Amino acid sequence: MSTSDYKLSASLEEHEDDVRSVTFPSSKLVISASRDATVREWKLLEPEPPRYDCSITSHGSSFVNAVAFCPPIKGYPDGLIVSGGKDTIIEVREPGREPDKDAEALLLGHAHNVCALDVSQDGAYVVSGSWDSSARVWKVGKWECDAILEGHQGSVWAVLAYDKDTLITGCADQIIRIYTSTGKFLHTIKGSTDVVRALCRVSPKHPSEADFASAGNDGIIRLWRLNGTQVGELHGHESFIYSLASLPTGELVSSGEDRTVRIWNNNECVQTITHPAISVWGVAACSENGDIVSGASDKKVRVFSRIRKRQAAADAVQAFEDSVKGSSIPKQQVGDVQKDKLPGPEFLQQKSGTKEGQVIMIREDDGSVGAYQWSQGNQSWMSVGTVVDAVGSSGKKTDYLGKEYDYVFDVDIEDGKPPLKLPYNLSQNPYEAATKFIQDNELPMTYLDQVTNFITSNTQGATLGQSSQSPAGSDPYGTESRYRPGESISNAPTSSLPASRPKVLPQKSYLSIKTANLRTIRKKIEELNVQLANEGDKDAILDSSQLAALEALIKPLEQSLTGTSSLSDALKSGIDLVMQMVAAWPAGQQLPALDLLRLLTAATPAAAAYRSPEGGNFIDVLEVSKVFEDPDRPNNIMLAVRAFSNSFETSGGRTLADESFDKIHSLVKSSANNSNRNLTIAITTLYVNYAVLYTSSSHLSQPRSMDRGLMLIDDLSSIIRSTVDSEAVYRGLVAAGTLLGLGEELQMAAKEIYDLEGALKKAEQTLKEPRVKGVVGEIRGLLRVSS
Repeated sequence: MSTSDYKLSASLEEHEDDVRSVTFPSSKLVISASRDATVREWKLLEPEPPRYDCSITSHGSSFVNAVAFCPPIKGYPDGLIVSGGKDTIIEVREPGREPDKDAEALLLGHAHNVCALDVSQDGAYVVSGSWDSSARVWKVGKWECDAILEGHQGSVWAVLAYDKDTLITGCADQIIRIYTSTGKFLHTIKGSTDVVRALCRVSPKHPSEADFASAGNDGIIRLWRLNGTQVGELHGHESFIYSLASLPTGELVSSGEDRTVRIWNNNECVQTITHPAISVWGVAACSENGDIVSGASDKKVRVFSRIRKRQAAADAVQAFEDSVKGSSIPKQQVGDVQKDKLPGPEFLQQKSGTKEGQVIMIREDDGSVGAYQWSQGNQSWMSVGTVVDAVGSSGKKTDYLGKEYDYVFDVDIEDGKPPLKLPYNLSQNPYEAATKFIQDNELPMTYLDQVTNFITSNTQGATLGQSSQSPAGSDPYGTESRYRPGESISNAPTSSLPASRPKVLPQKSYLSIKTANLRTIRKKIEELNVQLANEGDKDAILDSSQLAALEALIKPLEQSLTGTSSLSDALKSGIDLVMQMVAAWPAGQQLPALDLLRLLTAATPAAAAYRSPEGGNFIDVLEVSKVFEDPDRPNNIMLAVRAFSNSFETSGGRTLADESFDKIHSLVKSSANNSNRNLTIAITTLYVNYAVLYTSSSHLSQPRSMDRGLMLIDDLSSIIRSTVDSEAVYRGLVAAGTLLGLGEELQMAAKEIYDLEGALKKAEQTLKEPRVKGVVGEIRGLLRVSS
């Protein structure tokens, strides 16, 4: 057995999003699947140094999460590529077939995201796993579901066609199940302490005599006999393990959330390959030559080899190693680092590591803290990044399900149901943490942007290893250590499945954004009040009785937001207090007051009934305070628009919004063409609510509904055409489609005057999401009816 270390053979860089799955069917072919909705073939053109040609095999409309290869069999001499993902359809294609040509087969049956695929070694059947809590068996050539593997109590994250008679599944319910290939359930294997995400066959050469291996969220690789006996455990990964494969040598290879691919000889990790990425989603081995391939969150496919002639040129290997050295490692990932007690660079020459993958911290000459990983093969320490501080973390960890996190949020998805737990470490990419939360709780992927924004908002911007430039709207105060208004998982229309997509038009319910950290808002108001006092602004500061009223507001507001609207005295007093701050506080300090206002408009009819000393309502006060005249503070405008949207939660609020349409529309229209995605989403949410109001039975026949509908269609057509954010476009489409219910006059105007069809085409070209495609189709159906 070779003891040489793997080194980079090739870096394949064509995907435009995370590479979620890879397979390595022969020494001359690599196949990858990505969140960019493509499956790609990488054919070896030259072996020394390796050079590959990329071609797209499949180009769908949504994430592709899994790919497998069916070996050559009768009728398919080149084999078959099998892929599946978010659209629930399993696509079967011959290698080399152009993506615009018909697939060999489309396998329909799963009711949710397809997240796992495998093919039997003899090419007789395909097995698939899904978020719908089932696995399915499909006979190759017959292309119909031959058996459904039932009994799972969660998403089936891993499937293994162990042999021609035996199937194995790994599930989010932490249980491994064994079935026959005809679908008969045999028995369960328990012992995993968290979600099972990966399975692989273990070579007969392995000294443990295990039949297969499993791994998952607990970071442990377990070795099993088919009868359920555990014969080994492999420890070394520091986070979730996503993928496993077996090498021709009998060794195992794994990849996971700790940025690494690891090689295991018997029970020992003999090599750790750190990637310059957040997640290494997939790893696969070539049975012909023992090379391995990985797919990661940095959009790259990488091939590694132990054989010198198959390794990349020295400058490419060095560039890969440099990219690892240049990556940032969050302080939270390595624990409490006391810089003054760390050894200096001389330690690296004086001391050897004790095991492969061991990581130490070194105080560099420039004062920074470097992380070094021990390579047993090279007998040397290798730089794997620089430890960086995380702004906004208290440093105290919270335990959740046996793991420690910087934050564990309660997230309300549905009224009347217990909140879901959202654990998050500052070392994580918020996008990846949001994706895991959605997957683990089997929520629609349409929540992805909202959950990501919720995380970034409520962790005070403490992101790591990201661009120093904040995304638009990410931090209203301009520094990542300050308070940010809570984002929410809104009750936006959710996408369904292409095979049975229910109509979303017309929208019938009002949308609101109500989640927030009220204690943080209160604390920020108190801090700003002290600042105003220190600056001598006596007319604006809150006195002790007003601060007490602020404190008394928090609990009833929390209760009202999770239940029905309330007219409690504390909420009434709260409206007066908030409006005083909006009117009197400088623009740079209005944000927390505006955040409270958008919550109060949803929580109590008192917001709509409020009257200032001059007799104006809260909309008048916002106008006079010039919130909408300061484009350099888009987050102030965004929260004001959200206050308008949330008003539709109460009857009095809907009446006020209707009576004040002209003023609200004038204020909002001036901000419609902006680059802040959160503001654009707030505006389209407001327009959805107006569309619901004006197409309701109480307003449908009123002449002013038609007039206002025409104004909104004009705005929406422009927003859809000029915006690239998927959530903003989707809400704009829903609003426009709902407004078409006002009748033929508006439908004709939408086509002939406001060029809604042009906006639909732009949305289709820009966004490939199924939900966008679905609602565009519904709108076109309504427009055809009016022709």
